Amino acid sequence: MDSKSASTLTTPAIVTASSVIDLFDATFRDSESTRLEGGYDEPLYRPKSAQQAHHCICFRADYVSSALHEVAHWCLAGRRRRRLVDYGYWYEPDGRSAERQLQFEQVEIKPQALEWLFSTACVHPFRLSRDNLSTLPSTDSFPKAVLNQTQRWCTIDAIPERAGVFIEALSHRYKAPDISDLNNYNLSDLF
Repeated sequence: MDSKSASTLTTPAIVTASSVIDLFDATFRDSESTRLEGGYDEPLYRPKSAQQAHHCICFRADYVSSALHEVAHWCLAGRRRRRLVDYGYWYEPDGRSAERQLQFEQVEIKPQALEWLFSTACVHPFRLSRDNLSTLPSTDSFPKAVLNQTQRWCTIDAIPERAGVFIEALSHRYKAPDISDLNNYNLSDLF
């Protein structure tokens, strides 16, 4: 290979929390008055206020997966919910009862499916999160539900608008494969 050919090759960008922040902010800071920020002990969504000029999606430390997951919640939240701290949802920390864990998993199906699409779009590994280390999973219904929702968004259902915009931005930046290819999503990847 000659030097001219070698210089025209591009390598895919490496995904980092700061690169996801930069991409999110370039995509949504002005149009949605929303910023993405890392470095927090716990994720939190704060709507804009007299003390804060932008809505703020706060994610844990510098974890790419946390950033993508919190953006997924934001993409699913409607206008009314985006006016509320943490979208007005409840959160119960590790140590939930089996019943509360099932409730938690029901509300996490769509955010985790969307996070999986985002992860694929930026060529970052996706890891299903039950967010509860003290309760062992009793069934594999949660992973199956996340897989089914992911596949529906790839084939049948329209992806939420802001999520589609973010997927397009991620795919362009990270030179991702076709995220709608069902071969990217396998149940075995969730265990």
